[in-house]
Amino acid sequence: MQATAYTYDSDTRTGSVLLDDGTPVPFGAAAFDAGGLLLLRPGQRVRIDVEGEGEARRITLVTLQTL
Repeated sequence: MQATAYTYDSDTRTGSVLLDDGTPVPFGAAAFDAGGLLLLRPGQRVRIDVEGEGEARRITLVTLQTL
């Protein structure tokens, strides 16, 4: 799934993305670390892996979108 980086805190390695429908979804340090990223800037397109539905939905991986 694709999304756009919305917020990122480099101290905690947590943040949030905006899905293409505008829904914000938070991610934790484990999801950021799983992607192997060093930094994330708001506005960057990212690829995310998600588990669960509705309120139980959580991001398990954040990585940069590549062609």
